[in-house]
Amino acid sequence: MAQARVTEKKKKAPSTKLFVLDTNVLLHDPTSVYRFEEHDIYLPIMTLEELDNNKKGLSEVSRNARQVTRTLDEIVSSHTKVIGNGIALAGSSHKLASGRLFLQTEAIANDLPSGLPTAKADNQILAVVIHLQRTNPERAVILVSKDINMRIKARALGLEAQDYFNDKVLEDTDLLYTGALELPENFWNTHSQGMESWKRDSLTLYRVHGPLCRQLLVNEFIYQMGEPALNAIVREVADGTAQFETLTDFSHPKNSVWGITARNREQNFALNLLMDPEVDFVSLLGQAGTGKTLLTLAAALTQVMEAKRYTEIIMTRVTVPVGEDIGFLPGTEEEKMGPWMGALEDNLEVLNKSDDDAGEWGRAATRDLIRNRIKIKSLNFMRGRTFLNKFLIIDEAQNLTPKQIKTLITRAGPGTKVVCMGNIAQIDTPYLTEGSSGLTYVVDRFKGWKHSGHITLQRGERSRLADYATEVL
Repeated sequence: MAQARVTEKKKKAPSTKLFVLDTNVLLHDPTSVYRFEEHDIYLPIMTLEELDNNKKGLSEVSRNARQVTRTLDEIVSSHTKVIGNGIALAGSSHKLASGRLFLQTEAIANDLPSGLPTAKADNQILAVVIHLQRTNPERAVILVSKDINMRIKARALGLEAQDYFNDKVLEDTDLLYTGALELPENFWNTHSQGMESWKRDSLTLYRVHGPLCRQLLVNEFIYQMGEPALNAIVREVADGTAQFETLTDFSHPKNSVWGITARNREQNFALNLLMDPEVDFVSLLGQAGTGKTLLTLAAALTQVMEAKRYTEIIMTRVTVPVGEDIGFLPGTEEEKMGPWMGALEDNLEVLNKSDDDAGEWGRAATRDLIRNRIKIKSLNFMRGRTFLNKFLIIDEAQNLTPKQIKTLITRAGPGTKVVCMGNIAQIDTPYLTEGSSGLTYVVDRFKGWKHSGHITLQRGERSRLADYATEVL
């Protein structure tokens, strides 16, 4: 028995793993070489060759290739000893990573099955992984690739392969913050001791103590059904105490926003965020037909045209086609963006019809006035801009990477409100998933900040046909 235990100890693999990076991982996240903590990284010569092939151009991929190349140059030039023994990453990563970087410094024999073409870059990387697995039998050698087919091929050859997970905000998007929480039935029994309540304008504020208060986030909506129903927003959370405030009821016609009233609880929550001048950043998630664009435009028009809180509305979106691309579009920047802004035109038509007393001439005049206050901008020309006192709407934000969405939100100057909208179930960009989308990223990072709010709209309000199609198709 003792002998068996000794043998087991000898066979035990080292705790650090050796990760072989495919080129697409570096192109996807230029800082990926620093994201493997204490584990070692191996870069095949073919990965470096593919980086070199991708460095020319102005696309996001080309920029990332150049950034990776600069990072690798910095790592290698800071190392004075033999590269073959690996380069410590602790110094260049500022202790973010404690492993070593290995570069392929020798020719490696091709041990691939005869059916695989050796000239293909992917297959040469697989040959390197096979060689490393043979020369490091006591160690876990893992291929990391964003390419699903590459991972399938690796597993077919008996190699361990993984996706790159560091860019994923959440493994399971069901855990994504929804912005609303239903209070348990016994909430008032467990939290009413020492409760305070007072009035401010027409709203009621409560301060409660209890176990649930520690789970609440600032600007999170709380609700309780029944008679009377409670709909409120958390304003402060500190030391087991929470302060929350009742909401303006936007479902009542007297509180309508540009003629639009909330049709369900989540729409009411959304309008409370969109109309709040203290909330600078709003994210709205929801499937098709939940009213994201309509509510946002109604709130934007009210605050630009009536309240004069913002000077104009700026709308932008990612131009990713669903089907085949139809080629170049003629005209100015605004005219080129026109075909992508069908949602804007459809919703403006609805908002324009909401004023029954205006008559046809009055509605035409209003339409022209509104169009002068809405600017449509392309994402391509956003870098370096600053928007002052604008209402910035980012539509289809699920197709943005975290880096792109950061570039857009940081355009906001003093007095600007930013609204991100999208449906993470409808991602059209090939390398993004629900977990790594920029929209998921901002929802997770902004939760709990007192000047931001989020709500996931649950119920479709488009038509019975659209609702049924969403459910069964």
